Amino acid sequence: MNVQRVSESFVFEPLPVPTLPVEGSDKLFPVHRIYCVGRNFADHAVEMGHDPNREPPFFFQKNPDSLVHSGADFPYPPLSNDVHHEIELVVALGKGGRDIPLERAMDHVFGYAVGLDMTRRDLQGEAKKMGRPWETGKAFEASAPCTAIVRAEDAGDITSGAVTLEVNGETRQSGDLNQMIWKVPEMIATLSTLFELQPGDLIFAGTPAGVGAVKRGDELVGRVEGVGELRTRVA
Repeated sequence: MNVQRVSESFVFEPLPVPTLPVEGSDKLFPVHRIYCVGRNFADHAVEMGHDPNREPPFFFQKNPDSLVHSGADFPYPPLSNDVHHEIELVVALGKGGRDIPLERAMDHVFGYAVGLDMTRRDLQGEAKKMGRPWETGKAFEASAPCTAIVRAEDAGDITSGAVTLEVNGETRQSGDLNQMIWKVPEMIATLSTLFELQPGDLIFAGTPAGVGAVKRGDELVGRVEGVGELRTRVA
């Protein structure tokens, strides 16, 4: 089917598929969904006023078109005066499925990236108090800055490694992947009981303590050891 006939199949031109670059390749990784794990570091759970003990994992989503490539600006969003940074490991799936066994979960990983779960904390806080969903605080435009994906075989040992974020050269967040309450295989296995996972899904794996507000003009540099470095400026 030629381009003209494809275009005529829709009432308007479809938006482009959100993608991330892949390190060492000219091919792009097409993003299907973005899942985020809530409170996956005990110290972050404490700073947010919650019990640090292991509890069943919970998840929320961002929109695939919320991605911003590393190096691009993060535009300060409207209707908020309290936007926070949350630096995270991102897991990129190359295979999907339902009810994935824990021992086979890592077979579904294509690679890893470094991401920021940017959060309108004031709007999230209001939603929590009223028992409402978090989308207005979490799933706004450009809320998911992210690096290129490093293939799993080229990444370091993601069972441990420093996770850090600097704002204007000052360290704000510092943790280690070995502090994650729910490890990568457990996240994948649990998610696959709730959703049918697909190739192209991303999982933002949770953030260590030290989350805080950003302001226009701030320069953010996030790192996950063995995976990469993310840079963005608050515009």
